[in-house]
Amino acid sequence: MKPVLVLCHDAHVSLGSATEYFAQAGVGVHQINLFSQVPQELPLDQAAGLVILGGPMSANDTDEYPFLRVELDWIRRALDIELPTLGICLGAQLMAKALGAKVYRNPVKEIGWYEIELLGPWLSDRIFFDCQPRETVFQWHGDTFDLPAGATHLARTPHCDRQIFRVGTSAYAVQFHVEMTPALLEDWLSEPGFEAELGGVPYIDPALIRCRAPDGFSVTTPLSRRVLGRFAEMCRQWGIGVEQ
Repeated sequence: MKPVLVLCHDAHVSLGSATEYFAQAGVGVHQINLFSQVPQELPLDQAAGLVILGGPMSANDTDEYPFLRVELDWIRRALDIELPTLGICLGAQLMAKALGAKVYRNPVKEIGWYEIELLGPWLSDRIFFDCQPRETVFQWHGDTFDLPAGATHLARTPHCDRQIFRVGTSAYAVQFHVEMTPALLEDWLSEPGFEAELGGVPYIDPALIRCRAPDGFSVTTPLSRRVLGRFAEMCRQWGIGVEQ
């Protein structure tokens, strides 16, 4: 079975709950830590799928993080061959940029538990079809992006219009952290660099985020199970050569 390739940008940003769903689908995972070593090639032809994780940098920080330029080329190649692809937060922004869309600062940072509004095309989508018109998700981002040409817009919030888009039938970009777990959340809230970011945003209260976590995870975990489980199955089918 071909593995899913996972592009990781920071030691504190992991696959989270997605690890469980890939394991349940019988799909192996090969994580590539771009912050420590950048491979010369990415074997997309030997992959069952591609996951692009989040990170503290911007998709525009290509001078400070030169690996982002290489990564953008890999993403374009993955989309060209219609490889099952999932971009999360920074990963979604990189997908948008790879497709020629502009990435820029959102008017406000969304950090914590937020409600997204699903848009009409979600009802016929192969992953999001049984979502509720409004779902609660966990956010941690300061950037946003324009919708790429030809992409299908699937969700928004009042302060950040592009929350989910789909390219073709097997590539998804989600601005929120569908992979979030209690352990991952606590790691982020305790990590000095992430703490410093929170300290610079007066309208975000880390204590309130922790307080809301039990109720937040009670509704986000079922959503993650459906979305990530279906994406993992999509990768499994691609890996064994089943028609998409």
